[in-house]
Amino acid sequence: MRPSLLKSTSELLRRSRRGYASSANPERKVAVLGAAGGIGQPLSLLMKLNPLVSSLSLYDIAGTPGVAADVSHINSPALVKGFMGDDQLGEALEGSDVVIIPAGVPRKPGMTRDDLFNINAGIVKALCTAIAKHCPNALVNMISNPVNSTVPIAAEVFKKAGTYDEKRLFGVTTLDVVRAKTFYAGKAGVPVTEVNVPVVGGHAGITILPLFSQATPASNSLSQEDIVALTKRTQDGGTEVVEAKAGKGSATLSMAYAGAVFADACLKGLNGVPDIVECSFVQSTVTELPFFASKVRLGKNGVEEVLGLGELSDFEKEGLENLKGELKSSIEKGIKFAHGN
Repeated sequence: MRPSLLKSTSELLRRSRRGYASSANPERKVAVLGAAGGIGQPLSLLMKLNPLVSSLSLYDIAGTPGVAADVSHINSPALVKGFMGDDQLGEALEGSDVVIIPAGVPRKPGMTRDDLFNINAGIVKALCTAIAKHCPNALVNMISNPVNSTVPIAAEVFKKAGTYDEKRLFGVTTLDVVRAKTFYAGKAGVPVTEVNVPVVGGHAGITILPLFSQATPASNSLSQEDIVALTKRTQDGGTEVVEAKAGKGSATLSMAYAGAVFADACLKGLNGVPDIVECSFVQSTVTELPFFASKVRLGKNGVEEVLGLGELSDFEKEGLENLKGELKSSIEKGIKFAHGN
């Protein structure tokens, strides 16, 4: 799990100033579905800055021409095209190597991720049906909440279409990792850019399980109470932002950053860069549940290896058992929706 996006961006800008025009990297097309939204706009900006992206396709049901025009003026190599409405979705997806899906409605005060389900599940189902038709081999990065349910929905849609490859479907849980790193670094007094914290389980409430016992660099200054508090803050990070924005938004900027970090890792894996490891919610045999977030090694086919949980503290073992019921229910809800609608 590498903080490589900012390095990539700064290197790109240096190359641009030197008249950078070509790259040894293969051409890669990235599509952002929901590009005009609160997450989609900053995510589109960050992907435009990524030197591994040669073509950036921005899609939404409205507002995309303006976003695409705005982003396209940035002096970085990626060529930007905007697409709007159902009739342009196929063209937006055609030939994509990575599809990032932040589409859907955001959380509002008092709203759980589960409250988002009915609206966002329908949106995800429709988008994944189009992906299966127009770019079945793309790596799909699911941001739309509730991820614990939307990833199983996507899997069922792809299975029905005969295109499902479990190595190419990812629930983006990177924001949980980003938060865990930030909160741990602040409490332990260590440089945040050097911190690594695996986060496993799912992507909502108690299903988010940061493994602070495996955090690096290790810290002896944290009490058990500190670990409990850090765990809860990581689990409640989304709510913290929703409340701070006083009902006028959710975690859009940090989510866009996290989404860009994960997409960057996927692109590096596709390009054959070795030892790219990120946490993600994927089809898994790590536990008895069919989907689970853990460390994943990325490569030319997407998931190269789903890594185990490693040694857990007693507190983490308890958290693991406590999350399974809720996560199982969310997964089953997604599967049921995919078959019933």
